[in-house]
Amino acid sequence: MTQMNAIGWFDIYVDDLDRATAFYESVLGQKLEPMGDPTGESQMMSFPADMGRYGAAGALTKSAHAGPGVGGTIVYFASQDCAVEAGRVADAGGQIVRPKFSIGEFGWVALCKDTEGNMFGLNSMT
Repeated sequence: MTQMNAIGWFDIYVDDLDRATAFYESVLGQKLEPMGDPTGESQMMSFPADMGRYGAAGALTKSAHAGPGVGGTIVYFASQDCAVEAGRVADAGGQIVRPKFSIGEFGWVALCKDTEGNMFGLNSMT
């Protein structure tokens, strides 16, 4: 049996879906797409994903069941150079919590907050 990735999906909970979508599209330079919720209880905008490739897919989610905020879980977005995306955060309405820093053999990370107050990371090898 083939070992699966530890993360199969992620939701980033938001209060203002349009504002959060504009933020992530601006910072990551990628278009998010509307996604249907099979339960009909949430509004969702999905990040670009190829489910046949390594890594996890996910979406921005507006739901009555959960809300945004800093907690114990951080999603890290992969990038070529995390300083590039981090450089877009403030202009998109977010906040840099910790600028690009080394994590040794695992590359570099920048920690940020989005327009909803969620903490997220940017990760690159350069």
